[in-house]
Amino acid sequence: VTLIGHAMGALTAWQLAARRPDLVRALVICDMRASALGAASQREWADWFRSWPVPFATLADVLKWFGEDDPILERPNPPRGDFFAEVMAERSDGWRPVFSCRQMLKVRESWAHDAHWEELAQVQCPTLVVRGLDGDLGRAEAQEMVRVLPRGQYAEVVDAGHLVHYDQPDGWRRAVEPFLASVLPV
Repeated sequence: VTLIGHAMGALTAWQLAARRPDLVRALVICDMRASALGAASQREWADWFRSWPVPFATLADVLKWFGEDDPILERPNPPRGDFFAEVMAERSDGWRPVFSCRQMLKVRESWAHDAHWEELAQVQCPTLVVRGLDGDLGRAEAQEMVRVLPRGQYAEVVDAGHLVHYDQPDGWRRAVEPFLASVLPV
């Protein structure tokens, strides 16, 4: 298969590609760091989850909070609201995440406290590392990831943050489609 992963999904994808190279033909890693993020990062996420005004009364409230009102935003970002609307479900008391924030923090511990450079170096398939210029993955680390990958390539998308494919879907396609065309059989 060809795997395209974003954030934690990207880490999961490269772990599979490293451990089972027979299953993965090509890989796209989007906005995921190989370096450990540290305990402060976990605390920031826990604080951020606690700041969510859940339950949200309406889906419009979800869109507005995550796209405009979230205090961590530097400027409005409607595509971010769209993303979070997709991970919310309506319950009897309002709109809540479809995941457990507590479980998300637990899963996140494995990559917040541990680096994953060794696994990255074991990925044998062609791999594209994509970052949004305003995302969580910095240029220097992304380029080091490409250097560590035996068959790594690099792409960046302007005017995009962590949610590259939501922020700039056309830019995302311009980065990913040529890579896929070059590594997949016709």
